[in-house]
Amino acid sequence: MLRYRGNKKAFAWTYEKDGFMWVNVKVDPEWRDLWRNTYDAVIPGYHQNKIHWNSIKLDDSIPDAEVKRMIAESYDLIIGKRKS
Repeated sequence: MLRYRGNKKAFAWTYEKDGFMWVNVKVDPEWRDLWRNTYDAVIPGYHQNKIHWNSIKLDDSIPDAEVKRMIAESYDLIIGKRKS
């Protein structure tokens, strides 16, 4: 799990499933379906809120720059939130 130190909110979860590494990222619902429709390896968040999280299968079908962009967008979504 990757968290922002300032508020302890998670922005990425990594795990192994079905022989692949995966990363779950927080996503703006406005962009959620774009990622899911663009890449078969992006699905609704595994074991997380399907509205606000996507799971990315790291199977080399998504360019590294796009995976990094999704992780960066996830980070940007959580940095403004205060610890509850």
